[in-house]
Amino acid sequence: MALPYKQSQQSKRGQVEEMFDNISPKYDLLNHLLSVNIDKLWRKRTIKKLKAYQPGRILDVATGTGDFAVAATKLGPVKVVGIDISEGMLNVAREKISKKQLSDKIEVQKADSENLPFGDGEFDAAIVGFGVRNFENLEKGLAEICRVIKPGGTFFVLEFSKPQKTPFRQIYQFYFKYILPAIGRMVSKDKSAYTYLPESVNEFPDGDDFLAILKKVGFADNRCFRQTFGIASIYEAHKPKN
Repeated sequence: MALPYKQSQQSKRGQVEEMFDNISPKYDLLNHLLSVNIDKLWRKRTIKKLKAYQPGRILDVATGTGDFAVAATKLGPVKVVGIDISEGMLNVAREKISKKQLSDKIEVQKADSENLPFGDGEFDAAIVGFGVRNFENLEKGLAEICRVIKPGGTFFVLEFSKPQKTPFRQIYQFYFKYILPAIGRMVSKDKSAYTYLPESVNEFPDGDDFLAILKKVGFADNRCFRQTFGIASIYEAHKPKN
């Protein structure tokens, strides 16, 4: 299991919380810098796919600094609720939401994806952007998300994946293993956070493997859309009506 702080005795959940608290002040800068702003395009594409289902109430799991939640407001939903385990990230999100005057549309709170504080079927849709690979127990977290989506509701995941084609695969691996951690260490001052990132991506069951897990926890009609040579993937899943 990939862990941010390998010498720590904390659980993965505790280490991920500490890591994101540490890097939260520089997270947005690094995220856009290291992805050359392509992450914004991926979010936009995901939200465009979600638009077809006209959700009224959306849950943004692992909301971080709130970028996905902000993007989701363009759909005109009644409410977006963002949850995250890192108070540091949520503080950045609250400031961003306030500056964009979206406090009436977005609510954020500290909560664990594996123990969501919501009733069954409370949301029309759920989204997760670059967060599922940080779950301590992936299946439990996905099952919880399935529980709080109403029957017939929709679930979209945007997550890093592993390019398969040569030579882009080799170029990507070199960048992810050497360049990205070096830049991350310089800017965030956290030596472990951007070493953990490529490790967690390598361990994540992407593509068909992730689709199989979605099916196992109760989702149906699951599809994967590869993005930008396979650097990331958009996953679409549905909770059966019956």
